[in-house]
Amino acid sequence: MNTPAPRIVLASTSRYRAELLRRLLPEFEQRAPGTNEAALPGEAPAARAARLALAKAVAAAGDFRDALVVGSDQVAELDDETLDKPGSAANARAQLAASSGRVVHFHTALCLLDTRNGHHQSHVDRTHVHFRTLDAAEIERYVAHEQPLDCAGSFKCEGLGISLFERIESEDPSALIGLPLIALARMLRSAGVAVP
Repeated sequence: MNTPAPRIVLASTSRYRAELLRRLLPEFEQRAPGTNEAALPGEAPAARAARLALAKAVAAAGDFRDALVVGSDQVAELDDETLDKPGSAANARAQLAASSGRVVHFHTALCLLDTRNGHHQSHVDRTHVHFRTLDAAEIERYVAHEQPLDCAGSFKCEGLGISLFERIESEDPSALIGLPLIALARMLRSAGVAVP
């Protein structure tokens, strides 16, 4: 008798993460984890991202006993300071002005929680984004056009935000959008899911 395939649950309501996961899996559920994303005192950005990815997976797992739950979190860092989601156009402009001509480091954490056995796999991707020197008019036009108010670092690299950079250094280009697919595909295969 064949064991039924586990359901796949994305611990996020982000359309960006859902679009990425759809590249690997045509069918999955989305659940809002409702996790407090505040940093702990003295917490390093990579550690914060990893902790929140696991916390989101655990929160979204609920009472599922047959699921693989995907949790992810991203923390942007400039000069050891975290760049949170801007929330307003003024904050977005300020973040982009601070990033101009500099390197912003993105820590994108991934967790795959298997509720069948309680085990989880974790990974943190580090992406280094080298910004061009941006003038105030470029920043103003970009923020007005794309409204990146819900994005760490105040840009959408899958859209016009790519025009703000000199270069990107990463092992996985999907990580900067919010879900490292190379690592996730590896985790899913190890959990018994055929990808591709």
